[in-house]
Amino acid sequence: MANDRQQSGMMFNALTAGSKIVGTITADSDYRIDGLIEGDLSCTGKVVIGEAGRVKGNIMCQNAEILGLMDGKITCSNQLSLRSSGKITGDVITKTLIVEPGALLNGTCSMGGNTAAKEAVK
Repeated sequence: MANDRQQSGMMFNALTAGSKIVGTITADSDYRIDGLIEGDLSCTGKVVIGEAGRVKGNIMCQNAEILGLMDGKITCSNQLSLRSSGKITGDVITKTLIVEPGALLNGTCSMGGNTAAKEAVK
């Protein structure tokens, strides 16, 4: 039952606006960032960086939706959505990439199921 809630997005962690974390974060459920993270985030679910959110570090996750700023390497084993207000500076490794008009991606991008899965395991 708990696993069903986790997969449906009912269980998640959040870093609210005005909050800052420096260090490494490991999460077993979805994670929403509206504050600042300086460090790495490893998440078995979905990561959402809200419009006010910023990450300076690396992210490894299943899925991600970027509306804010990401500075570092992001590895998604499934899908990465870069929304119109989002900006990524760094490397992207994912199976599927969705980029809305107005979004910015400055770095390298590697796509494909095997590449993303292998990187996520490292």
